[in-house]
Amino acid sequence: MDKPRKSMGALINMQMMGLGVASSFALQESNTARIFQTMGADLGKLPFLMLAGPVTGLLMQPIIGHYSDRTWGRLGRRRPYFLSGAICAMLAMFVMPNAGALWLAAVMLWILDFSLNATMEPGRAFTSELTPMSQRAFAFGMGMLISGGGQVVGNLAPSVLDYFRVANVAPLGHIPDTVRYSYYIGAICTILGVGWTVFSTREYSPAELAAFDDDGPAQVENPVVRPRHGLWWLIAGVAATALVWCFMADPISRYSLSVLTVGCALFGLAQMLNAATTKTTLLTHIFSDLVQMPLIMRRLALVHFFTWIALFIRWPYTTPVITQYVFHSTDTTSAAYNEGANWVGVLNGTYSLVSAFVAVLLIPALARHFGNVKTHIGCLCVAILSYLLVVVIRDRYTLFIPWVGFGIAWASLNMLPFVILTRALPANKLGIYLGIFNFFIVLPQILVATTIGPVLRAFFPHEPIWTFLIAAVATALAALAMLRVHEPEESIKTMH
Repeated sequence: MDKPRKSMGALINMQMMGLGVASSFALQESNTARIFQTMGADLGKLPFLMLAGPVTGLLMQPIIGHYSDRTWGRLGRRRPYFLSGAICAMLAMFVMPNAGALWLAAVMLWILDFSLNATMEPGRAFTSELTPMSQRAFAFGMGMLISGGGQVVGNLAPSVLDYFRVANVAPLGHIPDTVRYSYYIGAICTILGVGWTVFSTREYSPAELAAFDDDGPAQVENPVVRPRHGLWWLIAGVAATALVWCFMADPISRYSLSVLTVGCALFGLAQMLNAATTKTTLLTHIFSDLVQMPLIMRRLALVHFFTWIALFIRWPYTTPVITQYVFHSTDTTSAAYNEGANWVGVLNGTYSLVSAFVAVLLIPALARHFGNVKTHIGCLCVAILSYLLVVVIRDRYTLFIPWVGFGIAWASLNMLPFVILTRALPANKLGIYLGIFNFFIVLPQILVATTIGPVLRAFFPHEPIWTFLIAAVATALAALAMLRVHEPEESIKTMH
């Protein structure tokens, strides 16, 4: 039996949570670097301070995926996580722009990202479980459209408030009112959007889901596999940490790289502890499912790995690049710097708006004609060109061209890989596998956060523009990796 198709109203209700979550992420993307720079952080520290998102994603998403696959209560399977995450995110957004100290702002960012990950991780599984295969791509597109509205709100809020004469400049070490009030707006949007979905949408029970036969591979329980390479990971991590502390003189670079090397050691230690016991724990399931990923998921993971290297380079360095090279200021108390920081919000609002409409009007048509794989490769090529254009453009209005390109690529990134992937995953493991897939979103972010600072200090300490060239190279590698993805013939025309 196939799942019944959802009405347009039901699809909107399902995706309204994206309005709130996207507004929060957009505010982070456009303003976190601004907040940290205002509080005294230098360029090399920015990626390290923004480790909150990837680290909390790495820890939280597979755990939430595992438990949400096994949850059922009054609010269903995924919705309890939506609601609890939204409440915590709202509180963090009220505190972060009023932190007053760099360390407290960083702590609030960790809490905010922890909460948003709890809200976001079950979202794609939620959409997949509620929609038939024939409607799933359109449902993802509708989610992009609604999320795009939230991104526009988050990105443009400071500029709109500035237009209405809200103070856009503040004394040294203080956050302008335009940014503070924008975070309050984002907090309200988050709880209202998530609350709308939680209380307007009914989930299918486990028994109902088991009765449907249009949800990809049959439900499976793979045998438990315990990886036994932990000792090598532990040795490599300890050795690399020792080398970093022996030969890295700069303290910030040393601490940044240690996050990566110590993480490798802990990964190995966790594998060893898991292999040493016969008990079946959460860690056992995560490691077992990790090593038994479907082949198409492995190949898509490599694509995501390189794509997100580029994205995490772009996010912390857009504000420093635009303010320095287009608005000619690095003084966070100056009118020129804050005008440039607001312009970043306008650019990000543009790409959010483009991605929202492209997701509904362009990507489905291209995917029907060329297939999901070729369409995504084309969109990655657009992103490569966009990164290269940022390196040479020095006019604020001409910057709209690459940001339109970023919008096209963002729409494809949040749709096509997941349309391909959800067809290959068993219904009873959607949550855990999508959580594991998130490893290959957050691991590149951790890699960038721990290495780009030392690279910047060593090779171009006062020229952040070259980070966009590195992003272009990473995206080119993602496009090459996408050539190895081969979706089943029957899934090529799924965009209805």
